[in-house]
Amino acid sequence: MTRAARLALGAAVAAVAGLVIAMIAGGAAFPRIIAGLPDAGVITRWGLPLSKLSMDVAGVLTVGLLLMATALLPNDKGVLDRTALRHVQAASWTALAWAVAAFLTLLFGVADSWGQPVVQVLTGGNYLTSYATQTSQGIALTLVVLFAMAIALFSRGAITAGASAGLLVFALVTLMPPALTGHSASSPNHDLATSGLSLHLLSLALWVGGLVVVALHAVRGLPRLDIAAARFSRLALWCYIGVGLSGVFSVVARLANLSDLWTSSYGVLVVAKIVAFVLLGYVGWWHRQRTLVSLEAGRPRAFARLAGGEALLMLATVGLAVALSRTAPPLVVLPADRAFSLLGFTMPPPITLANIFSLWWLDLFFALVAAALAGLYAAGVIRLSRRGDSWPLGRTVSWFVGVVILVFATQSGLARYAKVMFDVHMIEHMTLSMIVPIFLVLGGPVTLALRALRPAVRRGDRGPREWLMTILHSRFVRFVGHPGIATAIFIASTYALYFTPLFASAMEEHLGHIWMTLHFLISGSLFFWVIIGIDPAPHRLPYVGKLLTLFVTMPFHAFFGVALMMTGSLIASGWYEQLGRTWGDSLLQEQQNGGAIAWGFGEIPTLIVLLTIAAQWYKDEERQGRRADRRADRSGAGDPELASYNAYLARLNRADKAE
Repeated sequence: MTRAARLALGAAVAAVAGLVIAMIAGGAAFPRIIAGLPDAGVITRWGLPLSKLSMDVAGVLTVGLLLMATALLPNDKGVLDRTALRHVQAASWTALAWAVAAFLTLLFGVADSWGQPVVQVLTGGNYLTSYATQTSQGIALTLVVLFAMAIALFSRGAITAGASAGLLVFALVTLMPPALTGHSASSPNHDLATSGLSLHLLSLALWVGGLVVVALHAVRGLPRLDIAAARFSRLALWCYIGVGLSGVFSVVARLANLSDLWTSSYGVLVVAKIVAFVLLGYVGWWHRQRTLVSLEAGRPRAFARLAGGEALLMLATVGLAVALSRTAPPLVVLPADRAFSLLGFTMPPPITLANIFSLWWLDLFFALVAAALAGLYAAGVIRLSRRGDSWPLGRTVSWFVGVVILVFATQSGLARYAKVMFDVHMIEHMTLSMIVPIFLVLGGPVTLALRALRPAVRRGDRGPREWLMTILHSRFVRFVGHPGIATAIFIASTYALYFTPLFASAMEEHLGHIWMTLHFLISGSLFFWVIIGIDPAPHRLPYVGKLLTLFVTMPFHAFFGVALMMTGSLIASGWYEQLGRTWGDSLLQEQQNGGAIAWGFGEIPTLIVLLTIAAQWYKDEERQGRRADRRADRSGAGDPELASYNAYLARLNRADKAE
């Protein structure tokens, strides 16, 4: 048996052992069976967690293989080399195993849900089809089966880094649905639990999958291990931080008391995960201090041994996590409030200016977005400063003003009231799509990144700077960056959201609300990037064209506001009615107020953009004038009158010298 086969076998044993021990400790292995109630049997009791473990491991391995091919191994101008192609080909097989394991999980999930043996599920009735199409867990697993099959198919023909990067993103997305329909969906603070679990899962998949594949790469003695290990070490540090931070928020969202950590089976398993997390952090520190140094010195055996052991510990932790998902969290007594179950917080008191500034609420996703935007921009400015380069203070101030407004719109009482009042939601919408993007695009983040990021060390390889350039020159960015397309997205998406059932669906689901808010921010940033952006763009409008685009666009927002004021039917009435709010205006009046806000709000960004275009136009004319003067000074051939005048001055100068 080869060393790679021994490592794979050991990893499988470690994962199953972690699952079995955790299920026994948590009580899920031998549950109390009540006579008269349906029981799926011992095959389903163990088949469901084992198939889920196989699904998770296959998904993590797929992510790790695609990560290795895309980012950890060098490529030649975007073309994968032979080693990277082998990893992509292996990802097609792990993705196929992922799809099969997901189907088995679906099958055992049906049996567990109905309390029937697997044979009965397969032979009797339409258990499988109804579960797969009518329950959230069944739909999530069905999506995994379909998406994993697509990854397996498209991986067979991927030969470029761009294609493998797209498959990597697709694989990360495929990991999400099953996890987000478990304990997080029923937690007291389900918004925090959902965001925390999403970050936890993405960080863990990149960390565990990357390490397992790097360990297999080392054991098999494949080339360029030193480059892959060094790159993964930098990525692993951020993944470790993400796993730790998201894990804390996930525990806070699920446990009502600190004592639940040692008084409940769920808490004991959480403590075991924390211990494993600390051990993995120590091993990672040892890697950075010792084995990477040995690897650079041409001694890979120490790194291979330690990486293999770390991979075994990680997969045992994955088994522990699967057992944790089969263990019920402690019961939490929730307020008898319908609004609390929908919002994750009790209905706020009647709206006042003081409440807007005092009732802050942590939206983990957008808090992390704001922290990333502020931190990365500050890091770029600091790097330029240390290098001796200057960066305009106005751009820095503009960027951080945009970040501060983003934090206020998503974390303050404004965000709370936006979920229960349509007119306040419209204020948040207009702020995120028409105020925040103006300040962000004037910060010039892409220009800053291109100046601050260093080129790849290896010629032809792709580092962060090269990936950014590739994205900027991609056909997708050229398409959405066209002024007509950006304007159409900015205008049409607003009508499509509010005059279709999309808005009601987005308000009812936390992930839908995140996507809606992100769309406000991205569509606004795209439009104002075309109009007043200082970053490089695929299409450049003349200043007259920018003014025309602005004047054509803003009336559509006014028409939208008028349409809201005139309509007699309620938008998302089901959402607002079930909240049971007892104060404030009627739903129809608030909707009309929201229309008035949309109608009048456009004047503020229009004025800001007009002043910005005027200032940019003036500075551009000034630069062109100075450039023309310099060209004329170097040679007067471009302007006969100026050349004649310069010759006259030269003759006077020679006459003065002669006298």
